[in-house]
Amino acid sequence: MELENKGIILFDGVCNLCNGFVQKVIAADKNDYFRFASLQSDEAKNLLKESPEFLDLKTIIFLENDKIYTRSTAALRISKHLSGIWPLLQSGYIVPAFLRNALYNFIAKNRYKWFGKKDQCMIPSPALQNKFL
Repeated sequence: MELENKGIILFDGVCNLCNGFVQKVIAADKNDYFRFASLQSDEAKNLLKESPEFLDLKTIIFLENDKIYTRSTAALRISKHLSGIWPLLQSGYIVPAFLRNALYNFIAKNRYKWFGKKDQCMIPSPALQNKFL
């Protein structure tokens, strides 16, 4: 699979909130920029083999131009590439990262309790398989 000029989103594949986020990104990704893999997958482990400390994070990870972004910064960088109102989230950069990440961490800590989780990672439909690593 050609990954040059693509942004890669690594997400918790059993988290309902994370899966919902991925579905929203797919719907707003009019330029087919993103590719996806669950953090539980061998693909994620391979992509992060030089930085294995990121595999333990309970966060979304965004890989772009050989850089790793996590938590709120990952979400903001992802929003920049989406169509519709999503790029307006770029205004979130005015909030200091430590405050953005405090809110992100609070939501991440409670995501299973509030949104639930699946028994296994999401399996993409045949129409979406080319977007998943």
